[in-house]
Amino acid sequence: MSRKILLLTGDCAEDYEVKVPQQALAMLGYQVDVAAPNKKAGDFLQLVVHDFTNLDTYIELTGHRIAVDIPAAEVKAGEYAGLVIPGGRAPEYIRMYDEAISIVRNFFAADKPVAAVCHGPQLLAPANVLAGYTVTSYPACAAECRIAGAEWRDSPVVVSKNLVTAQAWPNHPEWLRAFVELLGAKISI
Repeated sequence: MSRKILLLTGDCAEDYEVKVPQQALAMLGYQVDVAAPNKKAGDFLQLVVHDFTNLDTYIELTGHRIAVDIPAAEVKAGEYAGLVIPGGRAPEYIRMYDEAISIVRNFFAADKPVAAVCHGPQLLAPANVLAGYTVTSYPACAAECRIAGAEWRDSPVVVSKNLVTAQAWPNHPEWLRAFVELLGAKISI
C-alpha cells in the first residue's frame, strides 16, 4: 500500500488544518504531498489563521507560506493511500477548478480514505460524492452538505464509510486518529 497522502488545498486555507495533519501524518511515516489547482510545483500558498473575537465574528491573520509539491492537474489518485481536505476559505475557491473536483471524485470512486475538516465539505458537495454519507462540518456548511445528499450531524467528528469529517481544528486528535485507522494503521500508547 502507498505511504503517500495527498493534501488538496489552496490559498487562504486554515493554517492549523494544513500544518497539523501534514506534520502528524509525516511523523507516522507518510509522505504528504500538497496539491493545489492553478499552481505549479514550487509555487507557494498563503495560509491564514482565523481567530474568533465574539459571536460569529472573526479576524483573519496571515499564516505560514507552504510550497506546492504537485499541481492538481498532475495528481493520480492511484499513487496515494488517502486524501486530506483542510478548511478555511480554500475549499470555496478551489471547487471552481475541474481538476480539484476530479481528484475528489477519483478518490471516492476508488473508495480511498478521505478526511475533510471545517469548510472542507464545500469541495465535496460540488463533486457530488456525499449522497448516502453522514457528515459533519463547520456548522455554516451544513446546508451545502444536506443539499449534496448527506445527512449532516452536529458532532465534532463523524466517520461514514471511507470518509471522516470534523467540525474544526480543535477536533484534530479524534479526526486524525479516525483517518489513520481508515488508512489501516493503528495508533496505540
